[in-house]
Amino acid sequence: MLWTEELFGVKKPIISMLHLDPLPGDPRWKESDSLATVIEHARHDLHALQDGGVDGILFSNEFSLPYERSMSHVTPAAMAFVIGNLRSEIRVPFGVDAISDGAACIELAAAVDADFVRGTFHGVYVGDGGLYNNDFSKLQRRRTELHLQSLRMLYFINPESDRAMDPRPLADIAASTIFKAHPDGLCISANAAGADVDEELMASVKKKNPEVVVLCNTGCRPDTIEAKLATSDAAVVGTYFKEGGRFEDENLCNVRVDQARVEELMAVVYQVRKNL
Repeated sequence: MLWTEELFGVKKPIISMLHLDPLPGDPRWKESDSLATVIEHARHDLHALQDGGVDGILFSNEFSLPYERSMSHVTPAAMAFVIGNLRSEIRVPFGVDAISDGAACIELAAAVDADFVRGTFHGVYVGDGGLYNNDFSKLQRRRTELHLQSLRMLYFINPESDRAMDPRPLADIAASTIFKAHPDGLCISANAAGADVDEELMASVKKKNPEVVVLCNTGCRPDTIEAKLATSDAAVVGTYFKEGGRFEDENLCNVRVDQARVEELMAVVYQVRKNL
C-alpha cells in the first residue's frame, strides 16, 4: 500500500491548492490590505474545497509574485499566522508550499504541523528568476534537526516555470534523486501551470521508480483527470477549481474557489476509483 492511501484514506487522492492572497511585503500587497481579509478569503476557499470533496489541501503563497529564492522572513510568518487561524477548521490532511524556498518550506511545516510539503528541493534550474541551486543535503539535515521524519516531502522533479540544467532523462534524474534523498513523491509538471502533463512521461518515471508516489502536478480537469490518474498515483489541482478556471481576475487579484467546479471534477474521480 502506498503511503498516500494511508494518509488520505483513498486510492488516487486529489490534493487541492489553496492559493493565499498577497502577503505583507509582497509586491501586490497594498497598504489598505489586511491579514484579516487574507484569512477570510482562505477560509472561504478551504470550506469550498473540503465540502466539494478533495482529499488534501496544499497551502501556498501563490500571489507572492515574483517568487523569492531566499524568502523574506515575513512571508512564512504570515503564512503560519493564516494557517494557524484556520487550523481548527481543516478536516483533511494538509501541506504547505513556500514557493521557491525549500528551507522556508521545511521551517513552515514545523511551525504549523503540516502533513506534507511540496517544493523544488534539489537540482539546478534556470528561469525568469535567474539561476538557482537547491542543496537537498542541508534541507534533509534541517528536517532531521526539527524531528520531521514523518513529514512527507513531494519533490518538483521538473518545475513548470524553470528548466533543469541536468540534461539526463527525467526518469534517470528521478532514480538518482530517490537513491540519495528518498523523496516521498515526485511531482511531474508540464511547461506551464495548467498545461497538460505528458502521460508517457509520467508513465516512464513510474515504471523506473515504482516504489515512489508519482503525482500529476498540472493540467487536471474533468476531461483529463481519468487519463492522468491512469499513469499517476495522485494529482494536484489548483486553477481549475477557481471561478471560471481563472488564476487571477482582470485586476490581478486572486480568484476564489468555486465549489461546483470541485464537485464536478471529484465526481469523475469517484468513478475512476470504483474501477480500480
